[in-house]
Amino acid sequence: MALLRIGLTGGIASGKSAVADAFARRGIEIVDTDVLAREVVEPGTPALAAVVETFGPDVLGPDGRLDRRRLRTRVFADPAERQRLEAILHPAIRAAMRSRAAAATTPYVVIAIPLLVENGLQSQVDRVLVVDCPPELQLARLLARDGETPEGARAILAAQATREARLVEADDVVTNAGTLAELEAQVAALHERYLALAAGP
Repeated sequence: MALLRIGLTGGIASGKSAVADAFARRGIEIVDTDVLAREVVEPGTPALAAVVETFGPDVLGPDGRLDRRRLRTRVFADPAERQRLEAILHPAIRAAMRSRAAAATTPYVVIAIPLLVENGLQSQVDRVLVVDCPPELQLARLLARDGETPEGARAILAAQATREARLVEADDVVTNAGTLAELEAQVAALHERYLALAAGP
């Protein structure tokens, strides 16, 4: 059982997936809360039933699955609706996250939590690893990757924790502003550090 839990976070388009992939290549188990967020609302789950009860059957697609885009459009327009949705989903995601992390068999486990700082989840992990990059690079990546308008991209960035707020919470930082080789080197060094921490004194 992996006892050391590393919380991986960072702003949108900062490179969290690239860092998670680099740990995975070293044989480390990754628990991705974005994946869990989809799993907890699969057909037949209690969370999906609660979402339908709260928001009505029109949040389902023809296949009986959650129409995530329709629901997202609705809740982002209304903060109270968003809070109601989070009250259903967050406990289910956290329970799945704890269960998956506890079942990990690698020396440590990396838990990817995009909104770790925003949702105050520092207590759920032993160390916070922040993937950091300059905001202008983040914006450029977001425009290239998601085809966002500059206004839309800035609105997404503004809705997240500030770079400073994340860095204050960081135990470790990976700077993703250079080459993939530079990123790999930083992950390799952290991997050795985490193995040593996991092994104990």
